[in-house]
Amino acid sequence: MAEMKQVLVPDIGDYKGVSVIELMVKVGDTINEEDTLLTLETDKAAMDVPSPLCGVVKELHVEIGDKVSRGSLILVMECSEQIPTSPPFTKVETEVAAPVTAPAPAATAAPAAQSVVSSGKAHASPAIRRFAREIGADIAQIKGSGDKGRVTKEDVQNFVKAALAQPRAATGGNGLQVLDMPVFDFAKYGAIETRPLSRIQKISGANLHRNWVTIPHVTQFDEADITDMEAFRKQMGAEYAKQNIKITPLAFLLKAAAAALQKFPKFNTSLDGENLIYKQYIHIGVAVDTPDGLVVPVLRDVDKKGLVQLATELGEISARAREKKITAADMQGGCFTISSLGGIGGTAFTPIINAPEVAILGVSRSSMKPVYQDGVFVPRLMLPLSVSYDHRVIDGAAAARFTAYLAQVLSDLRRLAL
Repeated sequence: MAEMKQVLVPDIGDYKGVSVIELMVKVGDTINEEDTLLTLETDKAAMDVPSPLCGVVKELHVEIGDKVSRGSLILVMECSEQIPTSPPFTKVETEVAAPVTAPAPAATAAPAAQSVVSSGKAHASPAIRRFAREIGADIAQIKGSGDKGRVTKEDVQNFVKAALAQPRAATGGNGLQVLDMPVFDFAKYGAIETRPLSRIQKISGANLHRNWVTIPHVTQFDEADITDMEAFRKQMGAEYAKQNIKITPLAFLLKAAAAALQKFPKFNTSLDGENLIYKQYIHIGVAVDTPDGLVVPVLRDVDKKGLVQLATELGEISARAREKKITAADMQGGCFTISSLGGIGGTAFTPIINAPEVAILGVSRSSMKPVYQDGVFVPRLMLPLSVSYDHRVIDGAAAARFTAYLAQVLSDLRRLAL
């Protein structure tokens, strides 16, 4: 049965006429035990007053700026839950004294009245600081509109709304709480020329920056013996040259990656909060270098296509990308990405994951190396592999197994038939 209870200012030591600087509730609010009701401040300290019980606020008897002392009436609450046993309560007219909470006291601070701990120069109560922490706002960056420049709850809310209203790419250093990039006058050191970024660079740059700073990257390195694969590829290339189909190593990489994704399905997922989305299809993006920047068209259902069909589609979509004829739909729905620098050079690199994917394969230039086999060193064509993965989803052991299996498939094409 519901009862009406009065909540009073608790024992706050010898302080009298203490100012109410924050009100965290209003009439009609449903509050839980330990929810902050208001914040009091003396000339030396600030303290939060939490609710001693659960219920609905029916009457509010204080306002910001009021002076209160121990026993002053804060509010009247309608309670339907069992009232805590300490302190004792009776019926409607019972006076309920709310306990005081504050940050953990320092060695020299009074237990009932703790000095405000600040992450910066912001003037704010413990309750407001806690509220700011809970929603991820840096209290030191918020300008207060309250009395004496105090930061209020509305100030924190407005700060967050303003941050969310900004374009994602514009939040930059402030969102990460790092120093802004310094501004340089390069012309003072010599002649310069300023050229604007291309549209692709602006879009991809913002996405790459977001992916790099929000995804915990780890890169697993390995090598694949592609001696036999390369011999077979050249044989296929000669056979299909008359049909103007170019059989590139990337077609083999697509098939091998599809086989690895089937064997290790966690690499074919996306992280959605506390859930993993397992995809029942295998669409693989291929990074294509264009005069205006990097684009990643997606080849669909790679696991269901043969090498010749993949080589044909790869040539067509790469040509469209370089001719600026690729559409947004052509670059969506990818499960995994391959970035190949083999035609340019390099021994290894750390590719950035293409979110919302959880892994990406980087391929560098192959080279002949002496490999120890059956008691002797033999020359083998070795291909460097670099697999970056999201460590929130994939652990190191799984990444090592995935990369090793990928290398095995490329080394022995018969595994593609398994």
